[in-house]
Amino acid sequence: MPDSKQAPTILVVDDDAEIRYSLTRVLSSHGYQVTEAASGEQGVAMVRKGPVPHLVFLDVRMGGMGGIEALQHIRSANPRQLVVLMTAFGTAQTAIEAMKYGAFDYVMKPFDPAKVLSLAQNALKAHADLRAVGDYKPSVNPDDYREGIVGNSPVMQDVFKVIGQVTASDVTVMITGESGTGKELVARSIWKHSHRSSKAFIAVNCAAIPDNLIESELFGHEKGSFTGATTQRLGKFELCDGGTIFLDEIGDMALATQTKILRVLQQGEIQRVGGTETIRVDVRILAATDKDLEAMVKAKTFREDLYYRLNVVRIRMPALRERTEDIPQIVDFCLQNLVKQRKARVGKVAPEAMAVLVRHPWPGNVRELENVVYRSAVIAQGDAILVKDLPVEIGGGSAAAPMPAAVMEESSASAAAAAVVDITAALDAVYAAAKISGGGALEFVEREVVTRALAEAGGDAAAAAKILGITKAAVQKRAKGA
Repeated sequence: MPDSKQAPTILVVDDDAEIRYSLTRVLSSHGYQVTEAASGEQGVAMVRKGPVPHLVFLDVRMGGMGGIEALQHIRSANPRQLVVLMTAFGTAQTAIEAMKYGAFDYVMKPFDPAKVLSLAQNALKAHADLRAVGDYKPSVNPDDYREGIVGNSPVMQDVFKVIGQVTASDVTVMITGESGTGKELVARSIWKHSHRSSKAFIAVNCAAIPDNLIESELFGHEKGSFTGATTQRLGKFELCDGGTIFLDEIGDMALATQTKILRVLQQGEIQRVGGTETIRVDVRILAATDKDLEAMVKAKTFREDLYYRLNVVRIRMPALRERTEDIPQIVDFCLQNLVKQRKARVGKVAPEAMAVLVRHPWPGNVRELENVVYRSAVIAQGDAILVKDLPVEIGGGSAAAPMPAAVMEESSASAAAAAVVDITAALDAVYAAAKISGGGALEFVEREVVTRALAEAGGDAAAAAKILGITKAAVQKRAKGA
């Protein structure tokens, strides 16, 4: 029960006097200070005039100004205002518009008093969280991290130092670390600060190219060298002459291709597939892997001579769980960039939500954190990400899409409509996150599902395959791109 000395204020807006009476009675009996408005116009005027209520219960269908229109006016006047819509018609359209225009939630008529009180408590908790954000000041300036590598932890300072040390030469660098730690960002940073920065930087994901095509991709091919080779094609090494090539997932490269990479490193020469001409190339090679190359060398699945050629200088990117003190900075960096790019309007995080983010182990590392931040920023209804906006799988207070439990418990028709909305909202967030990640939406969804199944299965591909109902080989194939 709220403190009577500082009882939260709730405004009930409905053109039905009986509804206003019953709702006021339920809320006031539990210590809330309740005021009433008999129309949308009156409710908007009361919010604008003040004092601003902590929470507004707003009917959807009223004579004159309807609830959706009133919601837009209220949120325009006070973006932090929490509004719960009331409706007897639980359609998909109602749910979509309610969330689109910033409603905290909506409740079905006739009311269940216990659900109304629970909803009020949740909304007022969110109100308190938003106030706790206060004059939120981001902990980073994006201009200070133009390379995209964020963090001031001791382990990251060591990474920055080595990057600085290798930029002045053409030394080959091996970048190791788990998937999603930012190995390509390190490679790009080395290139940008090197004397080759005016020339090309080409990244090649060795795991994503079939073995029968990777040589053509890297070294090019002559016309007629194989079925489908209708024209001559230059490979990445020729296109990158004078620049830097980044071989990502080098541990997935076939032994035959490894031999040709070794020749490039030793002699600076390539031959196109099907060709006899030796072509000189001046390319700096940076490589990355999340595999144990030393073990692969012992198993003779990776050439020992190539390993030593690539591993002149090693930079190990730490897992995010090893530098949790950097998480607030990474979150701020992501949010500021999202706001700047107009991909989200929320640029703040409530303290409790940040605590949840810091506690999570992040098996998908920075990539997973960035996707969660983006999804949460899209879903957030206020001007800050709250615990309720975070996905439940990381300890958040709601499911991926913030659909009210009341809707799911209504008639079968209403429940079906709510389920459609739930899926639609979730897909919207996933598709938006897929776009920002730079990958295709389908590949992104597959990769995320497989990553989560593997995490749940403790890294056991066979167990993950059983969870997903696909083959172990399919899990391993999709995980390579994670």
